[in-house]
Amino acid sequence: MMVPDDQMTRSEIDAMTAMQLMVDSDLCSDGSPRTPVKLSIAMAAHNEERTIEAAVRDVLSVEGEFEIELIVVDDGSSDATAEIVRSITDSRLVLVRKDRCKGKGAAILSAVGVATGTHLLIFDADLEYSARDIPALVQPLLDGRAEVVYGARVAGMGTSFSSSRYKLGSDLTTLFTNVVFDAWLKDMHTCLKLVPLDLVRQLSLSEAGFGLDTEITGELLRRGIRPYEVPCSFRGRSHAAGKKITARDGIECLKVALKVRLRGRVEPLVAGTSYAGREQYQVLRPALSGGWPAFRAGGLSESCIKESDIEESAAARRPALVGAGSPAGS
Repeated sequence: MMVPDDQMTRSEIDAMTAMQLMVDSDLCSDGSPRTPVKLSIAMAAHNEERTIEAAVRDVLSVEGEFEIELIVVDDGSSDATAEIVRSITDSRLVLVRKDRCKGKGAAILSAVGVATGTHLLIFDADLEYSARDIPALVQPLLDGRAEVVYGARVAGMGTSFSSSRYKLGSDLTTLFTNVVFDAWLKDMHTCLKLVPLDLVRQLSLSEAGFGLDTEITGELLRRGIRPYEVPCSFRGRSHAAGKKITARDGIECLKVALKVRLRGRVEPLVAGTSYAGREQYQVLRPALSGGWPAFRAGGLSESCIKESDIEESAAARRPALVGAGSPAGS
């Protein structure tokens, strides 16, 4: 119920005015200036021709107080996944192609190598998650309440799990990680992980498969960083519909969590610290100027970035970084 102005005290009017000014300005909830957010959305895809077009278009249709670049990594698909992505004309879309399947983790790390945003957001190509949840993930950043945000799949809140085994497995591995790191996450295995890109590049990450999800979380937790969780929708698919994760991956996640914990705790990273190896990848960024642009690396002109080009260019530039420091955790 609205209170008439003549029944409000001067302090209440001043408080409401200040709040409105903050909403209308570029200030966080604590009064600090908002930092522009650009999402580098990493989407790994292996034989996802049935869903990839809808997934890409859904992400590119998202609107909010942030910029978007979508990096699709075709992880050695044998179907038409890459061709479908290349048929979509959008200057915010980048395609990285791998000659053979090396795993979701390796695909995400390839996307990290060419990303240019302020934050990395991992997103699936199978339509299990909804792109409409992206603004809710970004809002804590805009409000100045968090820098690392996870979208937690909470039963009964817009979620549908295809099997009790998947849900129980996810809950048990999350519980194990909570215990060994003295944390309390609701959903460690959510795909929706929003992390500052410079921070991601300082983590010690090497898992090529589904274990990268666990490794990212473990690396954050051992630095004393606790992700801020917001509910997200989820519609799980079955193996018959193309789901690839198995019980073996769950066991591997337990091993990864323990391995990261045994690395020991480290001091929290300084906010704003830059990744020393970032220069290795600057040459690989396409000049986005309508349609699929030419990408410049050693005179090459391709309609998409190839994994071999990333490796060759990084190797060629590595000597120039000697003496300038190396990526933390390497």
